[in-house]
Amino acid sequence: MICRHRCTPSRGRRRAFAGERERGVASIQLVILMPVLFLLMFVGMQAAMIYHGRTVAIAAAQEGARAAAAQNGTSADGQTAATAFVASAGGDGVLRAVNVGSNRTATTATVVVRGTTLSVIPGWTPTITQSASAPVERLTR
Repeated sequence: MICRHRCTPSRGRRRAFAGERERGVASIQLVILMPVLFLLMFVGMQAAMIYHGRTVAIAAAQEGARAAAAQNGTSADGQTAATAFVASAGGDGVLRAVNVGSNRTATTATVVVRGTTLSVIPGWTPTITQSASAPVERLTR
């Protein structure tokens, strides 16, 4: 006899519908995907912080090199200009433990800016080092 109604199979077995076989899959996907998404978010954020720190450091080094390379400029002028630039760009919020070195010869002024960026990864502090050089201004006839 053929049953034309929705009958349950005999002997206590029951057919699982498509939705019942996938019970709990969303939880497993969430457990696997959430750490990956957080990792990607933190890596992207850290990369942006390093990029911003490098940009500020190179701009400060260029500003210091311009000040040191001026006709009446000195190495101290270069250090002061670079330090002031970092402070105006955000100070410790961008670069921490900033160390500015300056050297002026008869033909070239060089400024080196070193510092560490903020880190969202515990235990890791990326160090940034950028330098810039400029020819010293002098009067010629």
